[in-house]
Order: sequence, then C-alpha cells, then structure tokens
Amino acid sequence: MRKIFSVLFCIAGAAAAERPNVVFILSDDIGYGDVGFQGATKVKTPNLDKLASQSLRFTDGHATSSTCTPSRYAIMTGEYPWRKKGTGVLPGDARLIIDVKRETLPQMFQKAGYKTGAVGKWHLGLGDGDVNWNGEIKPGAREVGFDFSCIMPATGDRVPCVFVENNRVANLDPGDPISVSYGKKIGSEPTGRENPGLLKMKLAEGHDGTIVNGISRIGFMSGGKSARWNDENLARDLTKKAVGFIEENKDGPFFLYLATHDIHVPRVPHPDFQGSSQCGVRGDVIQQLDATVADVLAALERLKIADNTIVIFSSDNGPVVDDGYADGAEKNLNGHKPAGELRGGKYTIWEGGTRVPFLVRWPGRVKPGVSDALVCQIDLLASFAAFLGQKVPEGAGPDSQNVMPALLGESKTGRTTLVEDSRFVALRDASWKFVPFLNGDQQLFDLASDIGESKNIATDHPDIVEKCAGELAKIRSTRDEGVPKETVQKKQQKP
Repeated sequence: MRKIFSVLFCIAGAAAAERPNVVFILSDDIGYGDVGFQGATKVKTPNLDKLASQSLRFTDGHATSSTCTPSRYAIMTGEYPWRKKGTGVLPGDARLIIDVKRETLPQMFQKAGYKTGAVGKWHLGLGDGDVNWNGEIKPGAREVGFDFSCIMPATGDRVPCVFVENNRVANLDPGDPISVSYGKKIGSEPTGRENPGLLKMKLAEGHDGTIVNGISRIGFMSGGKSARWNDENLARDLTKKAVGFIEENKDGPFFLYLATHDIHVPRVPHPDFQGSSQCGVRGDVIQQLDATVADVLAALERLKIADNTIVIFSSDNGPVVDDGYADGAEKNLNGHKPAGELRGGKYTIWEGGTRVPFLVRWPGRVKPGVSDALVCQIDLLASFAAFLGQKVPEGAGPDSQNVMPALLGESKTGRTTLVEDSRFVALRDASWKFVPFLNGDQQLFDLASDIGESKNIATDHPDIVEKCAGELAKIRSTRDEGVPKETVQKKQQKP
C-alpha cells in the first residue's frame, strides 16, 4: 500500500508540475522607462527590480494597442481589436464587447482544470445593454470565463465608482440604488463643472461629471454611496482581493488576472506613498504599484507555491503624463522619461505606445536573463493552450500565436510580425517598423539602429516598404462583422 501511495504521489506531483499556477499582473499606463530595471532612477521599484532579476525580461514585449480597452480585448480573445467594431475606449456603462460564444483566455484555463480569478480594472463592458447596477449584471466576467471576479467596471476616472464582485455591485445598500448616465446629469449630486471649488484634484480638461471622493469623473451617477470605493485605498483593496484568491486556491492550479488601477488617473496614492518619489504624484503611484507586486509575490512565498507559479508582469499600453487632471505630473517629471528611449506613448502609433515592460518568472524553469524576441500579450491564449495541451476551437484566438518557447526562454525567436494599433495601424516585421499613410506619407524605420523612430527611411528601401505594405494588407484583409477591407484601409489612413 505504501508503494502504491508513493507512486500515486509522484504521478500527482508530476501532473502539478505540468500545470503551474499563472499570475498575470497587468499594470495600467506604465511606460517602458517607468521602472528601475529599465533605467528609471527618480522612482524606486525595488520589488519589480527584484522580480526582473529573477525573470526573463523581454525588451521587445508589446500590448497590441496604445490604449486600454483594445489591448485588454486582445488579451482575452486573442484577436486584434481593430478587427471588431466597438473595441475603442469604452464608457463606464458600455455593454460587454467580448462574444461569450467564443473561447477566451480564462475559459481555456478552465478547460485545463484551473480556477480562474479576475481582480481590478475591467473596461470591457458589462451586460447586454442598459445595465441594472442594482441586480445581477450579466453577461460579465463570469460569462467570459472567470470563476471569481472583483472588478472596476471601467476606469478610475469613469462612473460608476464601485466594485462589481461576482456579477453584483459589492456592498450596495438596496435602499440607495445606483443610477448611471453618460448622456445627461442625473440626481442632485454636485459635478466638477458646476462646483470646481469642491474638488481636491483640479481639472485640466474634461472629467467634470459627478464628484466622488472629492474628484469629478467622466459621466454622472447617483446613489450607491456605501458601495463607492475610496481612491486612496484602491490599490490595497484590490491587492487584498487578489491575495485572497491566491490563498483560497493555493492547492491549485489557478489563473489570476490582476489588472491594477495604478498608475491610471486619477492618481491618488495612499498616504504612505504620498510624496515618496522624486517626480510627483505619478511617481508616487508607480511606487505604490511596486508595493502591490511585493504583496502578491510575498503571498506566493508564504504559501510555498512560488516555485510552481508563472508570474507575468506587463502593462496595457505605454505611458501618459497629463491625462485630464491637474495633478502636476508633467511639471514634476524631474528628468524622468516614462517611455525611456522610445518615441511616443499612450494614444500614439510609435513604439512607446505598445512596447511595454514584459517579465516572465518561473523559478527553476525559466532562466533569468534578457530576450529581444518579439512577443505580445495577444499570444497568451495560443501559448498557454499549447503548453497545457488544450485545443483552441475554430474561430477563437485568430491572431494569437504560440510563442511559449520564447516565453520560457527555450527559443530566441518569437513573432516575426505584429500589427500595432492606435487610431490606425502599423506593422512590425522583425526590426522593421512600417507606418502607412501617416500625414500622407509612408514611413519606415529600422529599430535595430533607430529605436527612437527618428529617421524615416522609406524612400531608401522601397522593396521593404512594398513587402510590409503587402503583409499588412494580407493580415487586415478580414475583419469581424463583415466590414469590407476597403473600409478598414480608408479608416486607418487617417492620422
């Protein structure tokens, strides 16, 4: 009997080793140069730096898009967001934009026997139209594939400012129902436009709707006062939920998608981090993000599951400094370069828009170091499906590629091409960057010698331009919902 038990124990151990836990920490608006392990000195990120020293660090790791909703859509679906109508930056009351009939990243993990959890920023829409915030909100994260979820419906600067936990608003008082509008003012609560004197964070532009916690937001809401989050505690509240999910599922395997609010606006750090950096409030929330990462990693160590957990850290898009609030972020940069040596940032088609920090840690399996392989968050679906022996159904993950050998450090090669997305698209082909019809001109850069995209060499390499243009046309020749190719091309030519 002892021998049989020993054999069964070994088999179970081998199976567990083949199904590591996966923690994907997706930060918000963190740029390529915003972290110490990629050159930042005016902000301190010791925990992220330690994680980087234990990880394979990708110098050419990307989100698909230079804004949040599209890049998150790509992660969940394995589909380029520009293929599907309605994947732009969403209001807080938008309907769910993910087709629940198509397999998603978390559903793939579920099929492989994983418990799945989503904590933090969602911004992919909820419900199928006019959301009733006072009842069950579906379809939502559960229908997309998460067994547990505690999410912000949209962003910190958009109403409603509440957590939705397992498809219902958390801590809601039925006697104080929530109403939300993005068309006109509702209720009697003050707005930033009408009462700027009530604001603890002044406006730069927009964000002049309902005031919540002394900060006016995009859109209008009334009710739900017991359910509203406190901005200063937001990072800690989300971290607590994430750690709680890890503790509950420590026997694994589990997949945790932790989408932090930091460092998106409004930037309101906990008092412990206020004034902690050398470059103002934006630097303070970077350091707060670093503490979130520390708490998650500490939980893995405390529960003795760190060695069997893959940790991925990245960002949804590149950096932005002034983004609608007069928080002094621009004035207080103090020499800090959020995008590092890259050109552009959030909202732009340049490398700074989609090339972001990208770390993969798996102790004992992934050798720490640096890789210049071209990898993208859109590939997590196909990569983990292949790794876990899961077949991706036809029609699912159409643009996701298996780059698991690169993610594990077993290959120096990732993707050969990648479409980067802003208001229009560009193509990465190895080290070439092709930007069609920007301000009427085709542009080509050799990132191997010009990572800052400072010199357009399109006229010097007409053969490369022709090759890239043909490849880009081939990739975008199909699109969801039957939108003709000509319509897509015409739209993308507008800067």
